[in-house]
Amino acid sequence: MTTSTTRRRIGVLTAFPPGRNSLNEFGWHFVAHLAANDDVESVVLLADDTDAGPPKSLPEHSDKVEPLVCWAFNDPTNPWRVLRAVRRANIDALIINLQFATFGDDRIPGGLGLLIPALTKFSGTPTAVVLHNLADNVDMEDAGFASSKIMAKAMSAAGRLLTRAILQADYVALTIPRYVEFLRSDYGADNAILAPHGSFEEIDEPHFGIPDSPTRKILAFGKWGTYKTVDVLVDAVRELMARGYDDLELVIAGTDSPNSPGYLAGVADGCADLDNVVFTGYVEEEDVQGLFSSAAVTAFPYTSTTGSSGVLHQAGSYGRAAVLPAIGDFAEVIEEEGFVGQYFEPGDAPSLADALAKLLDDPTLTEEHGRRNFLAATGIPMAEVVEWHLLHCDSLIASRSGDSRLASRSGDSLIASRSGDSRLASRSGSRRRSLRR
Repeated sequence: MTTSTTRRRIGVLTAFPPGRNSLNEFGWHFVAHLAANDDVESVVLLADDTDAGPPKSLPEHSDKVEPLVCWAFNDPTNPWRVLRAVRRANIDALIINLQFATFGDDRIPGGLGLLIPALTKFSGTPTAVVLHNLADNVDMEDAGFASSKIMAKAMSAAGRLLTRAILQADYVALTIPRYVEFLRSDYGADNAILAPHGSFEEIDEPHFGIPDSPTRKILAFGKWGTYKTVDVLVDAVRELMARGYDDLELVIAGTDSPNSPGYLAGVADGCADLDNVVFTGYVEEEDVQGLFSSAAVTAFPYTSTTGSSGVLHQAGSYGRAAVLPAIGDFAEVIEEEGFVGQYFEPGDAPSLADALAKLLDDPTLTEEHGRRNFLAATGIPMAEVVEWHLLHCDSLIASRSGDSRLASRSGDSLIASRSGDSRLASRSGSRRRSLRR
């Protein structure tokens, strides 16, 4: 392994396009920005094996990415496959892009996969985790992981054990301050640190507000079924049409959740009488910007949440206003990140229709919300987030190798992140001030 301060060989374990498993978009952009970083010699992409084919090549710096397909959704042998691949890859450090259903929606393979951070660390590889949700915040029954309240309690207990396993990694990065505080106070996890999500691309300031178009598009984007359901959104659009909104188009983008095969087909059958409802299916990365930019408003018809929303970050990066469910502390969580939304009662079509109407009827409010969400989503570019992780990886590598050059370069980075990286916070604040009218 190298110990140079400027040329590192970094492994990234993540879902990746053209596969459609959760967090594939984040994985794509994270790997792309790592490969573009001059301090990175190469990126070993530890990707998922899917029916969609081999990992998609990056448009730039693809020569620095070594794809190594070594795990599959719902494969109970994933820990052994990944460990073997990590040993073969000879990497300086490993970064795992993770949420609790990354490795499967079946309990045994899904749980076994979550042991990987501990296994790679104790096998000698400096290991970091970018964790996108917490099991403690998930309603197991509503999210489709349990079929009864008793099973939900058992799953929650298992989730706590698996959280402790994940926390065996050298550090676990989360984007939400209260999640970091929770892991430190409830689990005693001193290695839980605050990290920015980062904007996927350096995006020019978009058009805020409602696009000038013959129809006003309401966009719902995601993986649908279980706790993310669009039935109520279809009903809300029917309600708005009955109130005289005759220029609406509902765009339902994305695919079924792995837990709910056939869900969207059932929704399509149920609204076959509406000619203003469009199902796009899976959206390729190059089509995402146009999809969001054409929307008057984005809708999040969830009945529960599992953490912060990656789709909300995408919507914000294109300057879109959002209609959001009033669930538990979800509003506080997203507002901590700087986002704003028009709220509705989950599962209540008239309430959702009222929230949509509030934005559709007030272009000034819609523009204000879009601008604030843009600031929240683009305050820190992904390129700087990648540099942040590299600084932390340097600390890990230095502690394993005793390399004083690395230690002097990155020794304060872990301490700084206990309350957030001040350099990145300053960068974000400056950008917000420059864009604020």
